[in-house]
Amino acid sequence: MADILNVTNVQILYDKTIEAVRDVSITVPEGGIVALLGPNGAGKSTLLKAISNILYPEDGEVLHGSIRFDGQDLTRASADHIVRSGLIHIPEGRRLFDTMTVEENLVMGAYTRQRGEIANGLQRIYDLFPRIANRRSELAGLLSGGEQQMVAVGRALLSRPRLLMLDEPSLGLAPQVVQIIFETIVRLNKEEGLSVLFVEQNAVQALDVAHYGYVLENGRVVLDGPADKLASNRDIQEFYLGSATGGGRRSFRDVKHYKRRKRWLS
Repeated sequence: MADILNVTNVQILYDKTIEAVRDVSITVPEGGIVALLGPNGAGKSTLLKAISNILYPEDGEVLHGSIRFDGQDLTRASADHIVRSGLIHIPEGRRLFDTMTVEENLVMGAYTRQRGEIANGLQRIYDLFPRIANRRSELAGLLSGGEQQMVAVGRALLSRPRLLMLDEPSLGLAPQVVQIIFETIVRLNKEEGLSVLFVEQNAVQALDVAHYGYVLENGRVVLDGPADKLASNRDIQEFYLGSATGGGRRSFRDVKHYKRRKRWLS
């Protein structure tokens, strides 16, 4: 299976001094679902921002490495060009326009499409998320967090992405809503071949949905593998799946399994 995204040896700095990501390489196969796991501050969200080239508001930059999407080098491409290429990013916090209606927010995601396609696209989103179909004329700011996340996902899907990136899609949401969001992603992956890269703190949920996963700590990849293998890994179980014993969680760097892999970080 060909890769739709290749991130190779990427180094990311903030303010030209703070290294947030160091020599990270990941791939997303076409039609694959890939999860990025790790603690807060590991560099997961920074990596997504680098891929979609929206680091500039925080004075971040890719210093070294390359980002290739569908064979194109997007390392220095504009954010607009990246969106038009079919790579769509849903940032943490949803970022809706609160004073616009649900439908107006959705249509904002269709600016790259022909006008005649928008009506069909909207109906597709309402079929996927009936809860927001009934609230299409209401202000987005009045919706619950779960409904806002549905709007954010729907807005992204209206762009007809080839690769959808999501940053913490379950953050602050009720389990029932999280299940709806992830079931929709899996359905689109199976039925339409949508490729997905997502950051998630809920490792149980992430590894249940993903085909492959990467664990980041302190800006580096410390472990990767098929999702089922990661889920059964004793170190992952201890530090990310809530089965820690003997004094709670430590850093992944403390375990013997990590020491066997320290060559990755040399």
